[in-house]
Amino acid sequence: MNTLPTRLLIAPSLLAADFARLGEETAAVERAGADWLHLDVMDGHFVPNITFGPLVVKALRKHTAMPLDVHLMIAPADPYIAAFAEAGADHISVHPESGPHLHRTLQLIRSLGKKAGVVLNPGTPVEAIVNVLDLVDIIMVMTVNPGFGGQAFIASQLGKIATLRRLIDQTGRDIVLQIDGGITPATAPDVLDMGADCLIAGTAVYGTQDYAKAIAALRAARRSGRPDVADGGG
Repeated sequence: MNTLPTRLLIAPSLLAADFARLGEETAAVERAGADWLHLDVMDGHFVPNITFGPLVVKALRKHTAMPLDVHLMIAPADPYIAAFAEAGADHISVHPESGPHLHRTLQLIRSLGKKAGVVLNPGTPVEAIVNVLDLVDIIMVMTVNPGFGGQAFIASQLGKIATLRRLIDQTGRDIVLQIDGGITPATAPDVLDMGADCLIAGTAVYGTQDYAKAIAALRAARRSGRPDVADGGG
């Protein structure tokens, strides 16, 4: 039986924080009730933006006890995975498109004692990960195109989320279904109705004056059920 998280996980995305105060911003969302800290690593090649690397992850590690949820939007990813693991990442998620051998990449992440995640862009089908689910701890669905924060939610991805919820439940594995992109109190209920376990939120948390109130608003958008969506998308 799949034992899902007993409460909705909220993972604020540091991409939307004040980059001059990353340590303070990290501690602030932890005090506000966040579960994980989401770190978007971008290389200006795989996505059209550049953020930070392992040194920033290492610096942030001492500011929080929260799991560091590292999303690698870089290509190739494999040469840098060990550095992020050593820097203190708890979860490392990669895109199927970021290297030629997804199975090997996931093996590498898990061999370093880290949780392994796979990220599906809006145009990436569910079928891209079906054959590696035995190595997956997190599936992240991008509900925007990766590269920039503050984008509008892509509603066509709801069917994909529902399909993945059914797929995860069929495996019986403890795989967290995570959603990233355009998440707000307005879009969260639809996402949760499709079966999401974890919401990544950037501007919906860091763009507010009261982080605790923002996180509570997202957590209040409870799942009302897991409908059997006929058109699974993806």
